Amino acid sequence: MLKITSQRDAKLDSLTLVLEGRLAGPWVEELQASWHALSASEHHHVVINLADVTYIDADGKTLLACLWRQGADLRASGCLTRCVVEEIRRNEPGGPSERIATS
Repeated sequence: MLKITSQRDAKLDSLTLVLEGRLAGPWVEELQASWHALSASEHHHVVINLADVTYIDADGKTLLACLWRQGADLRASGCLTRCVVEEIRRNEPGGPSERIATS
């Protein structure tokens, strides 16, 4: 199961998607649908907070890499999520590595 919560910051014109649970199976499609819904919005900065994600499958990693290429900031704090974020950074040549943050 995956819980997706959005937190808006009007001052910074940003939106944070806080993910909690497993980014796997049908939940990957759920995140993708949430991302597409955001595409129509006017937020210039989207952060994906992975701090409370407990598992990411191959499709989840692929989607996160795609969202990162489209401008999402990936925030990681646990061992699993930091490894995934670092893998995305390594596998995306010429990507804006300064956008990937770990806390």
